[in-house]
Amino acid sequence: MIVFKSPAEIELMRRAGFVVWQALERVGQAIRPGITTLELDAIAEETIRAAGAEPSFKGYHGYPASICVSVNEQVIHGIPGDRKLAEGDIVSVDVGAVLDGYHGDSARTFAVGAVSSLARKLMRVTEECLMAAIEVARVGMTLGDIGYAVQSHAESNGFSVVRDFVGHGIGRHMHEDPAVPNYGRPGQGRRLRPGMVLAIEPMVNAGSHGVEVLSDNWTAVTRDGSLSAHFEHTVAITENGPVVLTLP
Repeated sequence: MIVFKSPAEIELMRRAGFVVWQALERVGQAIRPGITTLELDAIAEETIRAAGAEPSFKGYHGYPASICVSVNEQVIHGIPGDRKLAEGDIVSVDVGAVLDGYHGDSARTFAVGAVSSLARKLMRVTEECLMAAIEVARVGMTLGDIGYAVQSHAESNGFSVVRDFVGHGIGRHMHEDPAVPNYGRPGQGRRLRPGMVLAIEPMVNAGSHGVEVLSDNWTAVTRDGSLSAHFEHTVAITENGPVVLTLP
């Protein structure tokens, strides 16, 4: 069941989204060769709690950390630990925060020092996929339109979109209906209505779309070992167009 949000609730979600943005900004500023993924987790958690919010992910179905940090072939849900980032890595950071009962959720992929031209293109195209999806997230459009915007742009650039994981509704719960696939056909699927709030999150692979989950039961990696990038915003559907809640 989709839970539609009032304008007042959307404003509360904007506050949670701003906390998420702050955490991602601080993590991004700290990323450098030699820093551990656990150190990034500590920076994000400190930022979230200093704002009076709580990390959405910590303890969620037993997840042990405050953020997800996924490096290179890791797609999503990488658990922070003692791994040190190295020059040339790309690292996807996914942050969630809950404030006054409402969640915000956003992700970015960062370059660690100088990266390959393929990595730069993958990050650029994946962020462009997110922007294209947000542009069509308007009243009267469909979830298929969102998915098609992502899929068509990724594939036209020689990349593939992950199918095993999708975006989602968000509000008082971090994951709500509807599911928001990053693939689809124009005009198909549920029609968008005012008050929907969606976490739109393209996950794009440099190789094939196949993924598998490692033995930690969390970390998803590309099956062929290719690089993967991930960008995400929390977006409200309003009569005046899409409103990104995870930006200042």
